[in-house]
Amino acid sequence: MLFLRLISYLPFGVLYRISDFLFFVSYRVLKYRRNIVWNNLKNSFPEKPEMELRKIEKQFYANLCDYGVETLKLLTISKEDLSKRMPYLNGDLLNPYRDQQQSVILLASHQFNWEWLVTSSSINLPLPIDFIYQKQTSELFDRFSTVVRTRFGAYPIERQSTAREAIKRKSILRAIAIVVDQFPTFEKRYWTTFLSQDTAFFRGVGQLTTLTQYPAFYVESKKIKRGYYQARLIPLVSPPFEKGSEEVVDKYVASLEKSIQELPANWLWSHARWKEKKLVS
Repeated sequence: MLFLRLISYLPFGVLYRISDFLFFVSYRVLKYRRNIVWNNLKNSFPEKPEMELRKIEKQFYANLCDYGVETLKLLTISKEDLSKRMPYLNGDLLNPYRDQQQSVILLASHQFNWEWLVTSSSINLPLPIDFIYQKQTSELFDRFSTVVRTRFGAYPIERQSTAREAIKRKSILRAIAIVVDQFPTFEKRYWTTFLSQDTAFFRGVGQLTTLTQYPAFYVESKKIKRGYYQARLIPLVSPPFEKGSEEVVDKYVASLEKSIQELPANWLWSHARWKEKKLVS
């Protein structure tokens, strides 16, 4: 961790030169997950010509390498610099909820840079942040992720403890943040159409809104230029919610797909998102 911290003190200009080198190695030499990325892009945008898809693919790898060095920078970046580089355009949208002592749910995705998004929320939003995370198999990476995400006061909740912690902390005013666009490996799945394909999402998202009766927002992250992003809150649903309702998932999926269509290279295409197909009954 000390070595990573020392690297994070490097100025952004030097870190981005490292990112350029990582791009060359991952894209040109190792061809890191190129087959997965290409198949995901081709299946998600069947209407786009190959030349356009190749351009998206290349830009995605550049964004992914920038993500790596930017996330490392979270170990030492100042509040002021992070706030400038990842502002929330409409964070004051949560002011009425804070004033009414109403907690909320924030649903994010793997849009670059989602690590900056989580950490920045502790600075730029008017509610304290609880974030739900999946424990990593690598002890070093798990510790690193926890350190950078909690650096400005966010409270971590392991995914398996979500329901228990939601009840335990129900009297605490907060925003519960969760990234919910990855493949639900163990959890119950909710199938819908996303990016031209049958796609599984966490059924637990609907269960969480039903359990807490908190309003939910989609948190969109846009890369404006290298090292600068903008976050925006988009209202999705408000209580009361009936048991079994999947309205929040449907609206989240629609908002996420709109964001991806607008900036396709800004999403994590190297994830095996469609590794399992929907079973036809």
